Amino acid sequence: MLGLTAGAAALPLLRHDAFADNYPVRPVRMIVGFRAGSATDVDARLIAQALAERLGQNVIVDDRPGAGGNIAAAEVVNAAADGGTLLMLTVSNAVNVTLYKKLNFDIVRDIASVGATMRTASLLVINPAVPAATVPEFIAYAKAHPGKLNYAFGGYGSAPNMSAELFKMMAGVDLIHVPYATNPVPDLVSGQVQVFFSPMPATIGYAKTGKLRPLAVTSAARSPALPDVPAIGEFLPGYVADVWHGIGAPKRTPTAIIGALNSKLNAALADPAMKQRYANLGAEPMPMTPDGFGKFFAGEIAKWAEVIKFAHIQPV
Repeated sequence: MLGLTAGAAALPLLRHDAFADNYPVRPVRMIVGFRAGSATDVDARLIAQALAERLGQNVIVDDRPGAGGNIAAAEVVNAAADGGTLLMLTVSNAVNVTLYKKLNFDIVRDIASVGATMRTASLLVINPAVPAATVPEFIAYAKAHPGKLNYAFGGYGSAPNMSAELFKMMAGVDLIHVPYATNPVPDLVSGQVQVFFSPMPATIGYAKTGKLRPLAVTSAARSPALPDVPAIGEFLPGYVADVWHGIGAPKRTPTAIIGALNSKLNAALADPAMKQRYANLGAEPMPMTPDGFGKFFAGEIAKWAEVIKFAHIQPV
C-alpha cells in the first residue's frame, strides 16, 4: 500500500517532467503591458523572434496596455501555468507594487521570474535655453530658481517620472512635473517644458543635432551610444535609474520549464547579432538566472518604494 501511495503521489511530478521535456507543444504568448512601438514592445519582439528560433514554436507578442502594465500582469497571473503565457516585465511592475494600493494580485507572489532581457539608460536632456552645460550647473540653476523648471513625463510611476523624482531627492532640487498623454519631445524642443529624463531612442537624435542638450545618462556608467556624455552618478554618487526588461510566468509554472526558458533566453542574449541589435537601441543584454532576476526585482521594488514615499507620488 505504501509503495502504491508513493507511486500515485509521484504521478503529477512525472506528468510535469514529461510535459517540460516536450515544451512547448503550441505557440507561446508574450503579454506586453504597453502600446505597440513602445520600448517594451520593441524588446519583446526581438526576444520573441530569438526564442521562437530556439524553442521551435512561434512566440506571439500580445500588447495589452493600460494601468501602467497592471492589466497585462493580471492576465498572466490568471493564465495556465504551463509556459504558454509569459509576461514582459519592466521597472514599472516593480514601481506598481508600492504605487497601487489595491491590486488584486501580488506580482512577487503570483509571478515566477524567468530572467532579464536588457537594460538601457535614460537620457537627461534639457532645452538649450536653460543656462546649464553640466549636471552641477543644472543643479545650481535649479536651486537658484526653485519651481521654475518643468520636467515632462508620460505617466505617474513611469521610468521618466521615477528617474526625475530620484534625481530631485538626491540633488535636493525642485522641478515641477508636467504629465503628458502624448509625446512631449516637440514641447521640449520648443521650450514649453525644459527637462526630460527620456528613453534614449526618443531623444538621442535631437541631442546629436543640438536641438536638445544632453547633460547625463541615468545608468551606472556611461553609455557606449554617447560615450562623451557622463553618468549622473559621477556627480550624485549612487544614482542609478536603469530602464530594464525581463520575463515572468505564472507562479506555478514547472521549474523545468522555467529553466528551459531561461537557458534559451540567455543563449539568445549571448548571440552577437542580438548584442548588436541592442547596441543599435542604446541598450545591452542583461542575462541572469531566475533566482538572480528575482533578487534584482525585489531590490527594485525596495528602491522605488523609497522614492514614491519621498515624492508622495499617487496614481491618477
